[in-house]
Amino acid sequence: MQIAYKIVIADTSCFILLDKIGELEILKSLFGNVITTTVIAREFGSDLPEWVEIRSVKDLHFQNTLDVDAGEASAIALALESEPSLLIIDDNKGRKAARRLNLNITGSLGIFLKAKKAGNISSIKPIVEKIQQPISGIHKQYCRKF
Repeated sequence: MQIAYKIVIADTSCFILLDKIGELEILKSLFGNVITTTVIAREFGSDLPEWVEIRSVKDLHFQNTLDVDAGEASAIALALESEPSLLIIDDNKGRKAARRLNLNITGSLGIFLKAKKAGNISSIKPIVEKIQQPISGIHKQYCRKF
């Protein structure tokens, strides 16, 4: 059974990866709009598309207790405040923290699978090949999961 997510929250790594390979619009085609935090927007360092809504985390105390990067901590805290949500997070430590809190998570590669299943892209292989190009700065290890 497919879960109906109230919101989809993306972490910095997802935005950076998709932006570097020219595929940021995959998020819009899948979800319509995506939510992120002010911390993540700053980490991204460029203007995000208009379909990305930037929100502040309410429980900063909880956010600061998480033993992960500031962006991941803010994404996890926002996901807890916004259930049911889907959190797009790639960092292993952040994913473990999110799982311990029973959050629904996926990674950037999971987004490509969802896009393929939804018919938004015809093939995942060209995207993975873009990720593997040295100019993208993404390690091949990242793609081995796929």
